[in-house]
Amino acid sequence: MTSTAQPAVPEGRKAQPEHLGHVIFITAAAAMGGFLFGYDSSVINGAVEAIRGRYDVGSAILAQVIAIALIGCAIGAATAGRIADRIGRIRVMQIAAVLFIISAIGSALPFALWDLAMWRVFGGIAIGMASVIGPAYIAEVSPPAYRGRLGSFQQAAIVIGIAVSQLVNWGILNLADGNQRGKLAGFEAWQWMLGVMVVPALVYGLLSFVIPESPRFLISVGKVDKAKKVLADVEGTTVDLDARVVEIEEAMHREHKSKFTDLLGGKKGFLPIVWVGIGLSVFQQLVGINVAFYYSSTLWQSVGINPSSSFFYSFTTSIINIIGTVIAMIFVDRIGRRPLALIGSAGMAVALALEAWAFSAKTAAGTLPGTEGAVALIAAHGFVLFFALSWGVVVWVFLGEMFPNRIRAAALGVAASAQWIANWAITASFPSLSDWNLSGTYVIYMFFALLSIPFVLKFVKETKGKALEEMG
Repeated sequence: MTSTAQPAVPEGRKAQPEHLGHVIFITAAAAMGGFLFGYDSSVINGAVEAIRGRYDVGSAILAQVIAIALIGCAIGAATAGRIADRIGRIRVMQIAAVLFIISAIGSALPFALWDLAMWRVFGGIAIGMASVIGPAYIAEVSPPAYRGRLGSFQQAAIVIGIAVSQLVNWGILNLADGNQRGKLAGFEAWQWMLGVMVVPALVYGLLSFVIPESPRFLISVGKVDKAKKVLADVEGTTVDLDARVVEIEEAMHREHKSKFTDLLGGKKGFLPIVWVGIGLSVFQQLVGINVAFYYSSTLWQSVGINPSSSFFYSFTTSIINIIGTVIAMIFVDRIGRRPLALIGSAGMAVALALEAWAFSAKTAAGTLPGTEGAVALIAAHGFVLFFALSWGVVVWVFLGEMFPNRIRAAALGVAASAQWIANWAITASFPSLSDWNLSGTYVIYMFFALLSIPFVLKFVKETKGKALEEMG
């Protein structure tokens, strides 16, 4: 007779927290970094045209000021992990909060264009740190039974941050009678837009003082008793705390510290799987998604829409982004990563083609006829929807799952770096490309959306339902 007995599940894996509300509070506090990530990334959207007018700069220089924050993002993302291993996750959150505050104040009160760019680099470093430390901390404090759901807080916080930044920008613009350079309490409207980020940054910093340090870090520095207390708070007092400490210690000892040289594979440079990860990261950006978050208000004004309406459309686009992200979170484990990616690629290609067609009708006066204007607006929202329900989420899921254990950390770092570089290339090039030919620019983005379909079909393997140990 065949036995039906199931293997024992370690207590820490099946434990339910006694105070789920406390765990959710801790996770939400950490995810404030994600909120600031989204907020700081897109708040510049409301200030682009005002900065152009204030400093009388052309598209090329303006693009560099907008895109330079991405250099800071790469620096922050590259250094956050090592700093966190030395001084702790909470301290890195506090450093990021201080940098967000400095960036907000400095960007709102610049002396000249060069120091505005410098403050944006500080903000970029904070974004990069938040993009790394938030997910890592949440994974380390979450009870295993809730890790997936709690981990989604970070992505949800990012898209909410984007939406709130656009809502705040729209509200400030209306207070300034629709003038981005209109005066409010002695400062121009765009300065208030950039400066308001001080508020969530202060909240993030204050929350970091009331949430516990990661038990994994505490164990790594020999503070076992403190680690047990945190584990009891988040996983319940019925858990065998000594066994959980041993489990964490053994996991830390088993970990292979992946190096860059582990990624190399002969004449092709990187191993094939690393190239696939780089390809996913690059395609995610080359479809032009960040144009929608960095330049949408400028884009709509360039085709004759008044500033107040253009800011409102930026806000509605960010709401669509939230809806699409929720759809992806619901279906990514149901229908799989590849099907979502392919649906998204096809939908984005159609939407971008419609935008290219609509913008080709731009008149000499810089406006769109009624039909083309309506199509452009609907297609722009459709593009963001299809991106959010597919590539916006599944790329990060793929990158977290597709690499073998021995190279995962290093490969993720390379893929994330490629993403920041591609993001910079799109962000820095859009103003000049749109001056050249706005419709043609969207044809380029459509081409990359189409090209991503055969890339996924040929090179990307489904990871749904597979254990991480199966990847290779």
